[in-house]
Amino acid sequence: MDVFSLLAPAAAAAPDRLNPVKLFFDADIIVQAVIIGLVLASIWVWAIIFSFSLRMGGVRKRCDAYEEEFWSARDFEAFQDRRGRGNVPSAKVAAAGLEEYHRSGKSADHEGIRQRLALTMNSAVANEADRLAERLNFLATVGSVAPFVGLFGTVWGIMNSFFQIGQQQNSSLAVVAPGISEALFATAIGLFAAIPAVIAYNRFSHRVNSFETRLQRFADRFHAALSRQLES
Repeated sequence: MDVFSLLAPAAAAAPDRLNPVKLFFDADIIVQAVIIGLVLASIWVWAIIFSFSLRMGGVRKRCDAYEEEFWSARDFEAFQDRRGRGNVPSAKVAAAGLEEYHRSGKSADHEGIRQRLALTMNSAVANEADRLAERLNFLATVGSVAPFVGLFGTVWGIMNSFFQIGQQQNSSLAVVAPGISEALFATAIGLFAAIPAVIAYNRFSHRVNSFETRLQRFADRFHAALSRQLES
């Protein structure tokens, strides 16, 4: 029997690709805990991505419909009373402006009224933007922390590999390679969680900023309309 016939069964049994499930179950308990935490964080990141995309699309549609009807109405107060605030950021900004206008309408200090209207509606715009961006902090946290958590799992796995070398008194590749593969798997999962989180955070932050600018333009236009009513 030649050497090639002896090596043939081993070559046939050797895996031809990485098996993430096997790497997970073969890993140390600390590395497993790191991987589980990163996988859960990644699932939550994708849940936020899908929910925020749907929420942002719905908010834009509601604001488009509301603002089109709002500017076509002859009486802003009657329209607001009929339509109500609902879950429409533009309606909440308009309601804040009208409430301040009613509270200050009898004052002779028109400049003071204009300043209070601007402050009130700017505050409403900021509140709506903060409400939209409330979950984005988690994306930023995962994007910045997940690679370091994965690196911790990698360092721990490499330390465990060196410990096995010392225990077995054998530094061959067959002893070192499995532990290093399991350790590097933690870093890969960390990057898998962090990269979508960073991309989504940057993209969604830009969308929130753009929407805040849109609300600010609506508030400025409404502020101008109320100012004209004060002068008349």
